[in-house]
Amino acid sequence: VQLVESGGGSAQAGGSLKLSCVVSGLTYSTPCMGWFRQAPGKEREGVALIDNDFSASYADSVKGRFTISKDNNKHTLYLEMNNLKPEDSAMYYCAVDLVPSCGWYTPAYNYWGQGTQVIVSS
Repeated sequence: VQLVESGGGSAQAGGSLKLSCVVSGLTYSTPCMGWFRQAPGKEREGVALIDNDFSASYADSVKGRFTISKDNNKHTLYLEMNNLKPEDSAMYYCAVDLVPSCGWYTPAYNYWGQGTQVIVSS
């Protein structure tokens, strides 16, 4: 199983970026997929989750600014990030949880990508 993120980069505060995560090697649907981020010196935190029914959950810090979506035909997960803030700067990771609990507990996620860096300047 391989998860490959892309779309990170630099943006100014108030700007937008769209992250993508292509999943390969899974022969069945993924009950839960999510985006997580980790800033230097901080713990990895959940940003957004989407379950098999396309129901989405967001961290309070990104509600109203970020949108998670997925395209099962393309095996791709997306994170559209608008109105970016400097505190959004972090390494962003996508992850897959094969158990349909779809929670924020990071150790529960079975597969992770290598991450894509997001830097937001003020």
